[in-house]
Parts: sequence; structure tokens; C-alpha cells
Amino acid sequence: MSEDVTALLKRAYQDEIETVMNYMTNSIVLDGVRAEEIKQSLQTDIQEELTHAEQLGNRLKQLDEKPPGSASFEARQHDLQPPEDSTDVLAVINGVLAAEEDAIETYRALIDAAEEANDPVTEDLAVTILADEEAHRTEFRGFKKEYDRE
Repeated sequence: MSEDVTALLKRAYQDEIETVMNYMTNSIVLDGVRAEEIKQSLQTDIQEELTHAEQLGNRLKQLDEKPPGSASFEARQHDLQPPEDSTDVLAVINGVLAAEEDAIETYRALIDAAEEANDPVTEDLAVTILADEEAHRTEFRGFKKEYDRE
């Protein structure tokens, strides 16, 4: 078992949990007619992110490790905090894009580490989750384009 693989699995697990918290919070606090589509997308993605966390936690368990608990949690998604102005939908869109870029970077590093460690199961899991994260980034890039035109 590779220490790089388990460290990246733990980081990805914590990032997914943090994403759930931030998506939920932003889906609650955003206001306005223009916010509804963003709120709906965030609410839909909460379950997907929870599933990712569960898959990562289970993989850690299979590797005789355990997912980190809240005592070791360190918040990293500063751009995804709820905006002061509850109608600032663009701030949330930009926060989601920053979080997705970070997740994509983490999963690509995990793929490389798993390949180097000859761990095809972790590599396959990371590839699958990476595809989900890239799809979500594409969706929010589209939302951003709409706001940039206005």
C-alpha cells in the first residue's frame, strides 16, 4: 500500500465532505429568481458528493485504513463560503468552479499515485469520480458563461 495513495484518498474524502457542507449551505442561503437553477444543481449534487465520500471511505477501509473524522478536518474551500450578499450567485458559481478544479487536480494526482503503486482498484475509482467532477465543472462553466454575458 502506498502512503501517497492513502494520503490522497483521505484528502479527497475530506474535500467531498466539505463540498457537501458548502453546497448545502449555499443552496439554502442563495436568494432570488436567478438563484433557483444554481440552488437546484447544488441540491442535486449533494447526494453525488456524499456517494463519492462513501466510496473513498470504503476504499480506505479496504486498504486497512480509516477515513478521517472531524477532529482532523481542515477547511480548504475558502472560495465556496456563502456570500455576504445572498443574491450574489456569481460568487457561488466561481466558488464551485474553484472547488471542482481542486477536486480534479486531486483525482488526477490520485490516478497517477495509484498507477505508480500498481493499485488498479483505486485508480479505477479515481477515474470514475474524476469524470463526475469534470461533468459538474462543465455545467458550472455554462452557468458562468450566462452570467458573463450579462
